[in-house]
Amino acid sequence: MAAVPRRCMAGLQIFRDWCASIQEKTGGELTFQPFGANDVVGDFQLYDAVKNGVLEAVNPFTIYAQGIIPAATFLTSIPLGLRQPAEFDTFYYGLGGIDIARELYAAQGMHFVGPVHHDANIIHSKVPIRSIDDFAGRKMRLPGGMVAEVFTELGAETTVLPGSEIFPALEKGTIDVADYVGPAVNYALGFSQVTDYIVMGPPGFMSLYQPVDIMDITVGQAAWDALSDQMKQFVEMETHVYSDMHYAAIQKADQEAWSKFEADGTEVTRLTQDDVDLMTEIAVPIWFDYANRDTDAARVFKIQLDYMQSGSLGYVDPSLTEGLELKL
Repeated sequence: MAAVPRRCMAGLQIFRDWCASIQEKTGGELTFQPFGANDVVGDFQLYDAVKNGVLEAVNPFTIYAQGIIPAATFLTSIPLGLRQPAEFDTFYYGLGGIDIARELYAAQGMHFVGPVHHDANIIHSKVPIRSIDDFAGRKMRLPGGMVAEVFTELGAETTVLPGSEIFPALEKGTIDVADYVGPAVNYALGFSQVTDYIVMGPPGFMSLYQPVDIMDITVGQAAWDALSDQMKQFVEMETHVYSDMHYAAIQKADQEAWSKFEADGTEVTRLTQDDVDLMTEIAVPIWFDYANRDTDAARVFKIQLDYMQSGSLGYVDPSLTEGLELKL
């Protein structure tokens, strides 16, 4: 069975090690042949490759599926939404998220095995950002979608750039601020050479808008059906293992990167809980707008919203959703 991870070299090695462990644990009965991103097809051709049998399985960022499965927008982080890996595990494995994901992927001829935790997306800046008011007027690179709409509401002049263009844009001053992935990858990309600040949330809140970037293991339906029931269960449980190992290994690399940023003179600034509350107030109607574009998206979002409004989390005050309805 073949699968494709993302292009981050740290993540690729973790993936390769996990693939090797599958062969060892099954005595060679099941093997995963790992490829790097773009070795076979580009990121946005992954699902076509699975459907066409070019690849039997993929390890993509879940957001890549939104082109064919609009609800996938809510199968990963949304700005100011679920904020810790354990909350996504609760959503998927405790509150039925994985059942909906598998239903939607099955309609596309694929099996969603399970989520894989990646890293937070953090903000690098050429100027100090000490409150959300400081985003006003700043030229800011963002991935588009809901995240861009939140920061546009804060007054930022948002633009979409591929990752390869962020460093030169910061270097030339085309942009002042840029979001990208986590500390380890961003340090390797040289962001400390062109920015002086990293903007974080309050203590314990690594990213204001995407604290956990969700990947997954997805298998073509024919390849999945060819497995025995015992092997299916094994792969599902191993995906849990991979998610834990992957997340922990990325966090270890991040800890090493933080000391390097500090040595380079980068200052970490933290926004306050008041800033988070104000951004959440901005985000809520944007969530509803996107959820109401697709019935299945609304179904997925309703589970997360109920969880965020519950006594367990309390992220969203009920007053913020008054007058807003979901088209279920």
